[in-house]
Amino acid sequence: QVQLVESGGGLVQPGGSLRLSCAASGFTFSTYVMNWYRQAPGKERELVAAITSLRGSTNYADSVKGRFTISRDNAKKTVYLQMNSLKPEDTAVYYCNAKGWVGAAKNEYWGQGTQVTVSS
Repeated sequence: QVQLVESGGGLVQPGGSLRLSCAASGFTFSTYVMNWYRQAPGKERELVAAITSLRGSTNYADSVKGRFTISRDNAKKTVYLQMNSLKPEDTAVYYCNAKGWVGAAKNEYWGQGTQVTVSS
C-alpha cells in the first residue's frame, strides 16, 4: 500500500521558518522524482519544488527561490522542504507528490496535505 505522509505544518509568523517532511512507503522511493506542491484558497495547485531521483537535482518556483530548500534521504524514504523567510502569501496546503515509472507505466502518488499558515 502506497503512502505519503506529510508533517511539520503549522502557524508561523512572517519571517519565520518551518520544515515539512514527507515519509513514503509502498514504492521504490529512490527511483521516484519527489515534489512539493501547494494550494492556497481559491487558487490552483502549483509546483513549489522538485528533486530528481538519481542526481538529486532540484528545481524551484520563482516565488520561493532562495527561501525554500528541498532535499531527500533515500535511506529514510523521506523528502523535506525547509522553508525560511516565510511570507503571508506562502499560506497554503502543502502536498507531497511522487512521480515515477514502472516499465512504460507512469505512477503518481499524493499525500493528504499539511496546512501552513503564515500570519502575525
